[in-house]
Amino acid sequence: MSKHISSSHLLRNIRLVATDMDGTLTLEGKFTSVLLQALENLASAGINVLIITGRSAGWVSGISSLMPVVGAIAENGGLFYRSLNLESVALTPIPDLSQHRQHLATTFAKLQNQFPQIQESADNQFRVTDWTFDVSDLTVNQLEYLSNLCQSEGWGFTYSNVQCHIKPQGQDKARGLLQVLREYFPDYSLDQVVTVGDSPNDESLFDQSYFPVSVGVANVVKYANQLQYQPAYITTAAEGAGFCELSNSILQSLSIPKI
Repeated sequence: MSKHISSSHLLRNIRLVATDMDGTLTLEGKFTSVLLQALENLASAGINVLIITGRSAGWVSGISSLMPVVGAIAENGGLFYRSLNLESVALTPIPDLSQHRQHLATTFAKLQNQFPQIQESADNQFRVTDWTFDVSDLTVNQLEYLSNLCQSEGWGFTYSNVQCHIKPQGQDKARGLLQVLREYFPDYSLDQVVTVGDSPNDESLFDQSYFPVSVGVANVVKYANQLQYQPAYITTAAEGAGFCELSNSILQSLSIPKI
Protein backbone atom coordinates (compact mmCIF):
# COMPACT_ATOMS: atom_id res chain seq x y z
CA MET A 1 0.00 0.00 0.00
CA SER A 2 2.64 2.55 1.10
CA LYS A 3 6.28 2.75 2.05
CA HIS A 4 7.36 2.46 5.65
CA ILE A 5 7.71 5.90 7.20
CA SER A 6 11.21 5.34 8.57
CA SER A 7 12.50 5.01 5.00
CA SER A 8 11.64 8.61 4.16
CA HIS A 9 14.50 11.10 3.96
CA LEU A 10 11.83 13.82 3.64
CA LEU A 11 11.15 13.79 7.39
CA ARG A 12 14.22 15.89 8.11
CA ASN A 13 12.48 18.83 6.36
CA ILE A 14 9.28 18.60 8.44
CA ARG A 15 8.39 21.64 10.52
CA LEU A 16 4.67 21.08 11.11
CA VAL A 17 2.66 17.92 11.81
CA ALA A 18 -1.01 18.20 10.84
CA THR A 19 -2.76 15.25 12.43
CA ASP A 20 -6.15 13.68 12.90
CA MET A 21 -7.11 12.89 16.50
CA ASP A 22 -9.43 9.89 17.03
CA GLY A 23 -7.72 6.67 16.02
CA THR A 24 -4.53 8.57 15.20
CA LEU A 25 -3.50 10.28 18.45
CA THR A 26 -5.70 8.16 20.71
CA LEU A 27 -5.11 4.58 21.80
CA GLU A 28 -8.34 2.69 22.46
CA GLY A 29 -10.10 6.05 22.61
CA LYS A 30 -7.74 7.71 25.12
CA PHE A 31 -4.72 10.00 25.13
CA THR A 32 -1.75 8.26 26.73
CA SER A 33 1.15 9.69 28.70
CA VAL A 34 3.44 8.47 25.92
CA LEU A 35 1.46 10.48 23.35
CA LEU A 36 1.58 13.64 25.45
CA GLN A 37 5.33 13.19 25.88
CA ALA A 38 5.70 12.79 22.11
CA LEU A 39 3.86 16.08 21.57
CA GLU A 40 6.11 17.77 24.15
CA ASN A 41 9.21 16.34 22.45
CA LEU A 42 8.13 17.66 19.06
CA ALA A 43 7.44 21.10 20.51
CA SER A 44 10.84 21.17 22.22
CA ALA A 45 12.47 20.37 18.87
CA GLY A 46 10.65 23.27 17.20
CA ILE A 47 8.15 21.04 15.36
CA ASN A 48 4.63 22.45 15.53
CA VAL A 49 1.63 20.13 15.81
CA LEU A 50 -1.79 21.09 14.49
CA ILE A 51 -4.78 18.85 15.17
CA ILE A 52 -7.38 18.37 12.42
CA THR A 53 -10.40 16.49 13.68
CA GLY A 54 -14.01 15.79 12.92
CA ARG A 55 -14.82 16.49 16.56
CA SER A 56 -17.14 19.35 17.46
CA ALA A 57 -16.34 23.00 18.02
CA GLY A 58 -17.18 22.53 21.68
CA TRP A 59 -14.62 19.78 22.12
CA VAL A 60 -11.89 21.37 20.07
CA SER A 61 -11.98 24.79 21.74
CA GLY A 62 -10.81 23.09 24.93
CA ILE A 63 -8.37 20.67 23.32
CA SER A 64 -6.56 23.44 21.43
CA SER A 65 -5.85 25.35 24.63
CA LEU A 66 -5.04 22.40 26.90
CA MET A 67 -2.70 20.34 24.71
CA PRO A 68 0.87 21.21 23.61
CA VAL A 69 -0.20 22.11 20.06
CA VAL A 70 -0.30 25.35 18.05
CA GLY A 71 -3.99 24.98 17.32
CA ALA A 72 -6.76 22.71 16.12
CA ILE A 73 -9.19 22.57 13.22
CA ALA A 74 -12.65 21.28 14.15
CA GLU A 75 -15.50 19.67 12.24
CA ASN A 76 -13.39 18.42 9.34
CA GLY A 77 -12.29 21.86 8.22
CA GLY A 78 -15.15 24.00 9.52
CA LEU A 79 -13.46 26.08 12.23
CA PHE A 80 -9.98 26.87 13.51
CA TYR A 81 -8.87 27.50 17.09
CA ARG A 82 -5.44 28.91 17.78
CA SER A 83 -3.71 27.70 20.91
CA LEU A 84 -4.65 29.71 24.03
CA ASN A 85 -7.43 31.48 22.10
CA LEU A 86 -10.97 30.20 22.67
CA GLU A 87 -12.36 32.34 19.83
CA SER A 88 -12.94 30.32 16.69
CA VAL A 89 -12.11 31.36 13.14
CA ALA A 90 -14.80 30.29 10.66
CA LEU A 91 -13.26 28.41 7.73
CA THR A 92 -16.73 27.72 6.30
CA PRO A 93 -18.85 30.92 6.31
CA ILE A 94 -22.39 30.40 7.62
CA PRO A 95 -24.54 33.54 7.20
CA ASP A 96 -27.53 32.25 9.22
CA LEU A 97 -26.53 29.70 11.85
CA SER A 98 -30.08 28.94 13.05
CA GLN A 99 -31.30 28.22 9.53
CA HIS A 100 -28.17 26.19 8.80
CA ARG A 101 -28.73 23.94 11.83
CA GLN A 102 -32.40 23.48 10.92
CA HIS A 103 -31.51 22.38 7.40
CA LEU A 104 -29.03 19.87 8.81
CA ALA A 105 -31.66 18.54 11.25
CA THR A 106 -34.17 18.13 8.43
CA THR A 107 -31.66 16.17 6.35
CA PHE A 108 -30.78 13.95 9.30
CA ALA A 109 -34.48 13.20 9.84
CA LYS A 110 -34.71 12.06 6.21
CA LEU A 111 -31.73 9.75 6.68
CA GLN A 112 -33.15 8.41 9.93
CA ASN A 113 -36.44 7.67 8.20
CA GLN A 114 -34.61 5.16 5.99
CA PHE A 115 -32.14 4.02 8.66
CA PRO A 116 -34.03 4.10 11.98
CA GLN A 117 -31.06 2.64 13.83
CA ILE A 118 -28.86 5.73 13.38
CA GLN A 119 -28.64 8.01 16.39
CA GLU A 120 -27.50 11.62 16.73
CA SER A 121 -24.03 11.79 18.29
CA ALA A 122 -23.75 12.95 21.87
CA ASP A 123 -21.56 15.90 20.87
CA ASN A 124 -23.85 17.10 18.09
CA GLN A 125 -25.26 19.83 20.33
CA PHE A 126 -21.78 21.41 20.44
CA ARG A 127 -21.43 21.63 16.65
CA VAL A 128 -21.60 24.61 14.30
CA THR A 129 -20.97 23.60 10.69
CA ASP A 130 -21.91 19.92 10.48
CA TRP A 131 -24.26 17.29 11.93
CA THR A 132 -23.07 13.93 13.22
CA PHE A 133 -24.47 10.54 14.01
CA ASP A 134 -22.76 7.41 15.30
CA VAL A 135 -21.26 5.00 12.78
CA SER A 136 -22.67 2.04 14.78
CA ASP A 137 -22.75 -1.11 12.59
CA LEU A 138 -23.37 0.52 9.21
CA THR A 139 -21.94 -1.40 6.28
CA VAL A 140 -19.80 0.12 3.54
CA ASN A 141 -22.74 -0.12 1.11
CA GLN A 142 -25.05 1.61 3.58
CA LEU A 143 -22.49 4.38 4.13
CA GLU A 144 -22.25 4.89 0.38
CA TYR A 145 -26.05 5.05 0.14
CA LEU A 146 -26.16 7.62 2.96
CA SER A 147 -23.54 9.65 1.11
CA ASN A 148 -25.69 9.66 -2.03
CA LEU A 149 -28.74 10.73 -0.01
CA CYS A 150 -26.80 13.65 1.45
CA GLN A 151 -25.59 14.67 -2.01
CA SER A 152 -29.17 14.68 -3.26
CA GLU A 153 -30.06 17.06 -0.42
CA GLY A 154 -27.19 19.41 -1.28
CA TRP A 155 -24.82 18.27 1.47
CA GLY A 156 -21.47 16.53 1.63
CA PHE A 157 -20.87 13.39 3.68
CA THR A 158 -17.90 11.66 5.26
CA TYR A 159 -17.22 9.26 8.09
CA SER A 160 -14.49 8.22 10.48
CA ASN A 161 -14.01 5.33 12.87
CA VAL A 162 -16.28 7.23 15.27
CA GLN A 163 -18.94 9.27 13.47
CA CYS A 164 -20.73 10.05 10.23
CA HIS A 165 -20.82 13.70 9.19
CA ILE A 166 -23.42 15.61 7.19
CA LYS A 167 -21.48 18.68 6.14
CA PRO A 168 -21.38 21.61 3.74
CA GLN A 169 -20.23 20.54 0.28
CA GLY A 170 -16.56 21.26 -0.26
CA GLN A 171 -15.75 21.32 3.46
CA ASP A 172 -12.92 18.90 4.14
CA LYS A 173 -9.71 18.66 6.10
CA ALA A 174 -7.41 19.52 3.19
CA ARG A 175 -9.20 22.75 2.32
CA GLY A 176 -9.33 23.81 5.95
CA LEU A 177 -5.66 23.01 6.47
CA LEU A 178 -4.56 24.83 3.31
CA GLN A 179 -6.48 27.93 4.40
CA VAL A 180 -4.95 27.84 7.88
CA LEU A 181 -1.46 27.34 6.46
CA ARG A 182 -1.86 30.30 4.11
CA GLU A 183 -3.19 32.65 6.78
CA TYR A 184 -1.35 31.58 9.95
CA PHE A 185 1.75 29.65 8.86
CA PRO A 186 2.81 31.29 5.58
CA ASP A 187 6.49 30.53 6.15
CA TYR A 188 5.94 26.77 5.75
CA SER A 189 6.07 25.16 2.33
CA LEU A 190 3.90 22.09 1.80
CA ASP A 191 6.92 19.78 1.76
CA GLN A 192 7.62 20.95 5.33
CA VAL A 193 4.21 19.67 6.45
CA VAL A 194 3.37 16.03 7.19
CA THR A 195 -0.31 15.10 7.30
CA VAL A 196 -1.42 12.14 9.42
CA GLY A 197 -4.66 10.17 9.59
CA ASP A 198 -6.40 6.82 9.86
CA SER A 199 -9.81 6.82 8.17
CA PRO A 200 -11.95 8.05 5.25
CA ASN A 201 -12.51 11.52 6.67
CA ASP A 202 -8.72 11.98 6.47
CA GLU A 203 -8.64 11.05 2.79
CA SER A 204 -8.15 14.61 1.54
CA LEU A 205 -5.01 14.83 3.68
CA PHE A 206 -3.55 11.96 1.64
CA ASP A 207 -3.90 13.83 -1.67
CA GLN A 208 -0.27 14.05 -2.76
CA SER A 209 -1.01 16.85 -5.22
CA TYR A 210 -1.35 19.02 -2.09
CA PHE A 211 0.58 17.15 0.59
CA PRO A 212 3.63 15.23 -0.67
CA VAL A 213 4.41 13.82 2.79
CA SER A 214 1.35 12.04 4.18
CA VAL A 215 1.27 9.24 6.74
CA GLY A 216 -1.35 6.70 7.71
CA VAL A 217 -1.11 4.99 11.07
CA ALA A 218 -1.37 1.24 10.58
CA ASN A 219 -5.11 0.97 11.24
CA VAL A 220 -5.76 2.93 8.03
CA VAL A 221 -5.14 -0.33 6.13
CA LYS A 222 -8.66 -1.58 6.86
CA TYR A 223 -10.02 1.34 4.78
CA ALA A 224 -7.59 0.86 1.88
CA ASN A 225 -10.29 -0.19 -0.58
CA GLN A 226 -12.46 2.79 0.35
CA LEU A 227 -9.83 5.50 -0.18
CA GLN A 228 -9.27 7.23 -3.51
CA TYR A 229 -6.14 8.85 -2.08
CA GLN A 230 -3.71 6.65 -0.18
CA PRO A 231 -1.13 7.85 2.37
CA ALA A 232 2.40 8.03 0.95
CA TYR A 233 3.80 6.28 4.03
CA ILE A 234 2.45 4.03 6.73
CA THR A 235 3.56 3.29 10.28
CA THR A 236 4.13 -0.17 11.67
CA ALA A 237 2.08 0.53 14.80
CA ALA A 238 -1.59 1.45 14.95
CA GLU A 239 -3.42 4.42 16.49
CA GLY A 240 -1.51 6.60 18.96
CA ALA A 241 1.44 4.21 19.00
CA GLY A 242 1.76 4.81 15.26
CA PHE A 243 1.81 8.56 15.78
CA CYS A 244 4.54 8.15 18.41
CA GLU A 245 6.48 6.04 15.90
CA LEU A 246 6.22 8.91 13.39
CA SER A 247 7.23 11.43 16.05
CA ASN A 248 10.33 9.40 16.90
CA SER A 249 11.23 9.11 13.21
CA ILE A 250 10.97 12.88 12.77
CA LEU A 251 13.11 13.57 15.82
CA GLN A 252 15.69 10.99 14.75
CA SER A 253 15.85 12.53 11.26
CA LEU A 254 16.79 15.90 12.78
CA SER A 255 20.00 14.39 14.10
CA ILE A 256 21.01 13.05 10.68
CA PRO A 257 23.50 15.39 9.01
CA LYS A 258 22.09 16.98 5.87
CA ILE A 259 24.06 16.36 2.70
